[in-house]
Amino acid sequence: MRSLLTTVAIGLGAGLVASLAMDQFQAAAAPALGQSGGNDDPATVKAADSVSQVVGGRPVTQKHRRLAGGAMHYGVGAALGIGYVAAAERWPETATGFGLPFGAMTMLLLDDLLVPAAGWGPWPEAEAKGNLYTLASHLVFAATVEGVRRGADALLDND
Repeated sequence: MRSLLTTVAIGLGAGLVASLAMDQFQAAAAPALGQSGGNDDPATVKAADSVSQVVGGRPVTQKHRRLAGGAMHYGVGAALGIGYVAAAERWPETATGFGLPFGAMTMLLLDDLLVPAAGWGPWPEAEAKGNLYTLASHLVFAATVEGVRRGADALLDND
């Protein structure tokens, strides 16, 4: 069993790399799947606004909205990466299916439940393209977390 610090470091790195991979996937896939994003702020910006309201008593300024949304996206990705790697360390069956069940569960819990319940986005609709885009984005995230975790394990096991 690895040290807690090593597990956290692997999870942090995996979550950040996976968040970047998800961003890149979404940038490439959005036009093909008709996901324009619209004129409304993304859920990450709305979530950052909520945090800013609680911590500072006011929403994120217009100047910092994009940065705050990115910080929220990468912060949540890092936290999910740490949680996933810690779970896979303790319960190896977590990594079954190269982490893809984790990606589907993340989509259901975050995008389909938490985001709409908090008022940061709409409830899911029976629209196949949007659901496919969201699911594929989270599967890319999860597979990347698992790939980084396995790569780190292979590197550390060779030492």
